[in-house]
Amino acid sequence: MESSRAARRDHRARSSRRRPLPYIALAAVAVVGVTAGGTVYVKAHAHSGVVSSAAAPSASASASASGSREATVEPVTQPTVDYDALLAKAMKSVTPTGDQKVSVAVLDLTSGESATYGSTAFDTASIVKVDILATLLLQAQDAGRQLTATEKSYATTMIENSNNDSATALWDIIGKAGGLGTANKTFGLTGTTGGDGALWGLTQTTAADQLILLQQVFGDDSKLSSASQSYIQGLMKQIEADQQWGVSAAADGSKWALKNGWLARSTTGLWDVNSIGRVTGEDGDTYLVAVLSKGSTTQTKGISLIEAAAKAGVAAFGKNGGSSTAASASASASASD
Repeated sequence: MESSRAARRDHRARSSRRRPLPYIALAAVAVVGVTAGGTVYVKAHAHSGVVSSAAAPSASASASASGSREATVEPVTQPTVDYDALLAKAMKSVTPTGDQKVSVAVLDLTSGESATYGSTAFDTASIVKVDILATLLLQAQDAGRQLTATEKSYATTMIENSNNDSATALWDIIGKAGGLGTANKTFGLTGTTGGDGALWGLTQTTAADQLILLQQVFGDDSKLSSASQSYIQGLMKQIEADQQWGVSAAADGSKWALKNGWLARSTTGLWDVNSIGRVTGEDGDTYLVAVLSKGSTTQTKGISLIEAAAKAGVAAFGKNGGSSTAASASASASASD
């Protein structure tokens, strides 16, 4: 009897050891996503079943691998603004008549963007006086000397009053066209040729070259010293009252520095009228502007033409011009002479 009870106990013990124990293993499966704002998030879902730690990647590894695939963001390329096209479009509002031709170059000193309309060469007339003074100052720098009192007197009347005798005196001092050409090579001008002999007013130049010259006078990267730059700028801010026209038409009030040129050609009786300088526009940006023209029947008509061109040139870059019309401007629009 005792043996029978012992046999039953042994049978129950063996049955208990063989009976499988119920269990549930929870495995965390990482699901990685990216929000609309670019933030990576991870969700864990529980599943029943046995997961071997050797066979399944960890949640952090899965998140990293999946995140590297799903969270990759392609760089956004900003559209390129064709400022030459914008300037050409703006210049459609300027209507030369008869034999008039006009060319404009603009540099936004605030953004560093620039554009040119037209590539024709023009007579400088008196705008070459800025180039003459810049050449004189560069030569003085190279010689390690200051301008003489006489040179300063000539410079003042040449720029502020556009005195021709003073210009002729300094033209001779710098070595005429040869001296101007040497300095311009240093400055980076490539499309300017000095007038023959004493004819400094018949120096040939382009709007693009005049923009380079203006950068030497007003820009940070200049061959002129800061003292030389300040000297020319000061004179260009003191132009006599009856000559305060031209690129100043595009300025916000009196925020300008300029030099104008005007010349009636004896061969045709038509006028060359030009203006170069720096203006602060109504948008608060600072611009270098060069406007050259020829073929006007009167000086007054020439002034009206270049002032309209200066306004159009600055408007092409302004907050209500370039930034708002960039998308609609035709990339195929080209500058014309």
